[in-house]
Formats: sequence, structure tokens, C-alpha cells
Amino acid sequence: MKRNSLVASISVAVAATFSVGFVNITPKVIYGEDNRVDVYQVQRADIREIADSTVALIPSRAVVRDAQGNFKINTTTYGHELDLCKSEPFFDQPTAANCSGSLVGDDLIATAGHCISTKDCGTYSFVFGFRMLDAKTAPQTISADDVYTCKEIVAREYTSAQDYALVRLDRPVRGHRVLAIQSTPVQPGDDIYVVGHPSGLPTKIADGAKVRSQKNGYFVTNLDTYGGNSGSAVFNARTNEIVGILVRGAQDFAYDRVNQCTVSNRCTDDGCRGEDVTNISFISQALKQ
Repeated sequence: MKRNSLVASISVAVAATFSVGFVNITPKVIYGEDNRVDVYQVQRADIREIADSTVALIPSRAVVRDAQGNFKINTTTYGHELDLCKSEPFFDQPTAANCSGSLVGDDLIATAGHCISTKDCGTYSFVFGFRMLDAKTAPQTISADDVYTCKEIVAREYTSAQDYALVRLDRPVRGHRVLAIQSTPVQPGDDIYVVGHPSGLPTKIADGAKVRSQKNGYFVTNLDTYGGNSGSAVFNARTNEIVGILVRGAQDFAYDRVNQCTVSNRCTDDGCRGEDVTNISFISQALKQ
């Protein structure tokens, strides 16, 4: 059974099918224990800082400027939106994000290729700080300083072979640090964790996972991820460097016929197909262009 390396320092207290371009992607699932936690639960300052450099990709029509010049995020309720069973974690939390991303340059975001294209570059807002403040408090407003838009797609591949994108924002990012990228490929057995927006929820961190295998340009893991985690940065648990971009996986949810509601699909740690992560080397190469 998976164990959280971060849980020693944590106070433990959607499924969507995204279509961009020509293929639908239905990602992600729970392996062994559910290791997803909110940022406010994490005591380690280094992990909180990393979470602070990740973004939610939210359709700009749902990001509305208020009278004070800040932004309100129009959300739905996770549990009701997906007809979840009341036992599902985060049932009452808001959901808004279609995908996730991470800051890899002063004005550059790494994400999945299926999350964004040149055609819809202008339709997304890149939002820092979409996270729970405590167990019951979701962000009511987001500072204008933490909301960015897409200026251009610097590099993108979304084919049967690869899935990644490097996006240039409308201006340099302030108040969030650029994340470090690992220079060598991960190996089977390496400890990893992911930071992003499963099912469009406020930022979640899920650790206690390992690399299962290296394939041609991507690696397979047992990370606890869902639709919305697409584009999430995956980190080396020892160095906190980005090692890949989460792109696809097993089916998120299953229907509970007894209770007539939806529950998370669950697999053993070494079961199901695993979650696929594009090697970060593709982003590293794009950054050199």
C-alpha cells in the first residue's frame, strides 16, 4: 500500500473528457491510498512554494473582473456537478479548471498539448492561487496580479507519440518562482509527486507514488490523478525538480449501482494501466529555442 512521504509533514484532517484538436483524452484514477491533499494541509514550506508556482487553466469566460479590479472565478460544486457519492473527498469544493500548468520561465507555462492550441490560446486564463484557504474556505477572489492570459504557443506537440505545450503568457510573472527542471530522465522506482487541479478542483498535492516504467518519450506511474490534472507538473520527491507533465491515464470514475452515485475508480498500486507522464526533456528543449 502506498505511503505518503509528505504525509509525515501533513496534518491529515472531474472527471471530464477534454477535447482539443482531434482526440479526446479521458485521464486518471486513484492507486492504493488516496494521497490527494490541499495546500493548506502541507507543513513543508518548500512544497507550498512549489504549489504557489502552479496554475489552473480556466476558461476566460469564467474569470470575471469585479469592481475592485480583481477576479471572481465562476465555479460549480464538485460533488453535485459529477453526481458523486457523499463519501467522495472534496465533495463540497468548487471546480473550475480544465487543466493544470507550471511556471518554467519568467513568462512561460508548461502544460499538456491537448490542453491548449494556437486556436484557443486566447480563450484561457492562467490563474495562480486557486486553492483552498482552509477546510471550508475556497478563494472568493483572485488578485489581478495572479491572472494571466496566453500570448502565444512557443512549442506544442499533440500526437500519438507526444503530448506537451509551452505557453508564453501576456506578461512576466511576479511573486512566484520559476520551478527547477531535472536534467536526467527518471528511472523505474523513483519516488515522485504531482501538483495540480484534479477534476478542476483547487490545487491538490498527491505524493507517495513511483515511476513504474520508462517508455519512448514518456513514463508510467501510479500517481493519484484525474481529468484536470492534465498538464500538471510531476516532481522528483527527493530534489523537487520537475521530471514530467501528466497527460493521460485510467478511467477516473465508476458508478456505484447500490447507492446510485459515482465514486472514484480505484486500483492497486501496481494495477490498472497506470498514469502516463511526458518526459520533461521536451519542455527543456523548447526552452532552448
